[in-house]
Amino acid sequence: MPFTRSRELTLRIDRIACEGHGACAELLPELLSLDEWGYPIVHSATVPAELSAHAKRAVAACPVLALRMDRPTR
Repeated sequence: MPFTRSRELTLRIDRIACEGHGACAELLPELLSLDEWGYPIVHSATVPAELSAHAKRAVAACPVLALRMDRPTR
């Protein structure tokens, strides 16, 4: 059986780098919300294919590069 690369993407937040600007939750409310201090909470780390463009935009909008999207390691 040939090796197939997973198309699944996951969101990760660097909690040390995050400054709580909130842009990510505004751009991706389907997967993220903010806690009472304005820091993001990931409701689902797995990014559905139909939300991948929105997730990429949220990652790009993070002013401190605290939000990342990558493929899970297997």
